[in-house]
Amino acid sequence: MARERIIVESKVREMLPPGIRLASDALDGLDAVVREIIQKAVKRCQANGRKTIMKEDF
Repeated sequence: MARERIIVESKVREMLPPGIRLASDALDGLDAVVREIIQKAVKRCQANGRKTIMKEDF
């Protein structure tokens, strides 16, 4: 069973300029990058003794 994406395909497509298409596997790659960024932010937040992720953690 595939894991659910945390990104919204329609919102990603809205950001693309006219004439640019998006392959379905591109969304999987983007989702993986977003998950990695979030995990890094969690680690930085914890390393700074906080329980709240702030923009500086990204």
